[in-house]
Amino acid sequence: MRQGKKSLVSKSLISWVALLACNLMWSLQFTCIKLVQDQVGALNTVFIPMLLATLFMLPFVIKDVKANKNRKLQDLKIFFLLALAGQFPAQVLMTFGIQQSTASNGSIISLTLPVVSALLAVLILKEKMNELRWISFAIAITGVIICSIKDISGLSMSVKYLIGNVLIFSGVLGSGIYNTICKKIADGYTEMEMLFYTYLFMVVLLFPFVWYYEGNIFSQIPLFTVNTWIGLILLTVFHNFLSMILFFKALKNLEAIQVALSNFLITFFGLPIAVIFLHEELSLLSIIGGFLVLTSTIAITFWEYKQQPLIIDPSEKN
Repeated sequence: MRQGKKSLVSKSLISWVALLACNLMWSLQFTCIKLVQDQVGALNTVFIPMLLATLFMLPFVIKDVKANKNRKLQDLKIFFLLALAGQFPAQVLMTFGIQQSTASNGSIISLTLPVVSALLAVLILKEKMNELRWISFAIAITGVIICSIKDISGLSMSVKYLIGNVLIFSGVLGSGIYNTICKKIADGYTEMEMLFYTYLFMVVLLFPFVWYYEGNIFSQIPLFTVNTWIGLILLTVFHNFLSMILFFKALKNLEAIQVALSNFLITFFGLPIAVIFLHEELSLLSIIGGFLVLTSTIAITFWEYKQQPLIIDPSEKN
C-alpha cells in the first residue's frame, strides 16, 4: 500500500547520494588546478579537460541521438545560451577572477552559490522555500561561516580587487543560471545529452581564445609532468564528466532549491582534502563548521521524506 511512497523515498535517497558524490568531486577542483597550474594556463585548464570529456561522451550521445530521431537542430539553441550565460562565466570568468583577486575573496564569494541558486529557483521555477528548507539553510550557512572565519577576516573588497571580485560573482551567477535552466529542461534530454551539448558549445566558444592567448600549450604537451597529467585526468573524469552526470540525475528527481542547499557540502568535503593533499591545518572551528554543514544536509533529506504525501498504489486499492 505504501509502494508509491517507498519508491519515491528510494529515488530521493539515490539522488542525495549522487549529490554527495558530485559535491565531493567538485571539492577536488582546486587541488587539481594546483597540480596543473605550473604548466597549463587558465584557459586551457578549462578547455583541455572539457574537450577530452566531450570526445569521451561522443559515442554515448550518438546512441541517444539515434534513439530520439525527432530531435531538431533548433532544439539545441538552449545549450548555446547555457554555455554562453552559464558555463562560460562559471568556468572561465571564475578562473580569471580568482587570478585578479585573492583565494580568500574567491572562497567567500563562492559561498553565495546556494543562495543565488535558491533565489533563481524561486524566480524561474516557482519553487518555494518552506520552513524545513529555511532551517536547513540557516544551519548550513552557520557552519560555512564558522569554517571560513579565517578567510572572512582576510576578505578584501578594495578597489584593487574589485574587478576580480566582480568576475568571481559573475561566475557564481553563471553556475546558478546553468543549474536552474538545466532543471527546467531536464525532462526533455538525457543526462549525457545535456552535458555533451553544453560542452560542445563551450569548446567552440573557448577555442579562439585558447588559440590566440595560449596556443603554444600544444607544443608543450610532451613536457607535461606526471602531476600535470594527474590533474588533467582528474578534472576530465571527475570534475567535468562523472560529477556532472550524477548532478543531472539528481536534478531530475529533486527540486533545484534542494540541490542548491547541497552545494554547502563543497566546503565540508574541501576541508579534509586540503589537509590531505595541501597539508593545511584543520582547526576545531573547521571541524565544528563542517559537522553543521553535514547535519543540515542530512536533516533536510530525512525531514522532507516525512513531508511526502502517501501515494497509494492503484493496484492495491482492493
